[in-house]
Amino acid sequence: MKKIILLTGATDGIGFETAKQLRSLGHSLLLHGRNPSKLDAARSRLIELPGEGDVDGYLADFSRLSDVRKLAEDIAGKHERIDVLINNAGIFHTPHERTEAGLDVRFVVNLLAPYLLTSRLLPLMNSDGRVINLSSAAQAPVSLDALAGRTRLSAMDAYAQSKLALTMWTRSLAKELAGKGPSVIAVNPGSLLASKMVKEGFGVAGNDLRIGADVLVRAAFSEEFSNANGQYFDNDSGRLSNPHPAGLDDEKTAELIQVVEEILTDNA
Repeated sequence: MKKIILLTGATDGIGFETAKQLRSLGHSLLLHGRNPSKLDAARSRLIELPGEGDVDGYLADFSRLSDVRKLAEDIAGKHERIDVLINNAGIFHTPHERTEAGLDVRFVVNLLAPYLLTSRLLPLMNSDGRVINLSSAAQAPVSLDALAGRTRLSAMDAYAQSKLALTMWTRSLAKELAGKGPSVIAVNPGSLLASKMVKEGFGVAGNDLRIGADVLVRAAFSEEFSNANGQYFDNDSGRLSNPHPAGLDDEKTAELIQVVEEILTDNA
């Protein structure tokens, strides 16, 4: 059965490579991007590839939570269901590290945006669906003060903390939805893949993007991930694994979720 798949950050890197594979499988794609010309170009390139499913584009700047809300509204207004949501969009280095609300942009794009988008789209997903959250091998204990914008972090620290926070939320949401909603899985697609983020952040060419795209397609559909709800898959080791130990602390996770909800309420 062909699926309807929403893929964020789909205009280049792992996102676009994943979209190409999904297109070849005949699925219908909802592509998200923040740059209009890049989104149009990505959609045009995908339409030219062999495939039967529709390819639609949606604009949103994930550093603006109002854009995320509008994105969810637009998608819900056009689609009765979504089978798979791949929260791929992310950011590491950026010249603008703080949002207008004073939040670190890594936390906003890498955690708050997928959290908000997923929560708004859950009514469109059933228990056969899957939410795939792009984690990372770079993980660090989360400072709630930094998340709330009260202290500043280096780019690497903010990125690593945002990715562990995303993984913690994955476990929490999976428990909440168990048996009544989609499976939620955190995936490290592979370290130092040849994305723009890696090239700008680490100054290296990186490994083949297809390594990351392959595991995302598997996580979205394969029987291999049928019992992976709430778990973390490390593609560097090729298996389900534990995240950073701080990510397994249920009390800290509850505190994290509370702060996220407070931020979203304050920035509604």
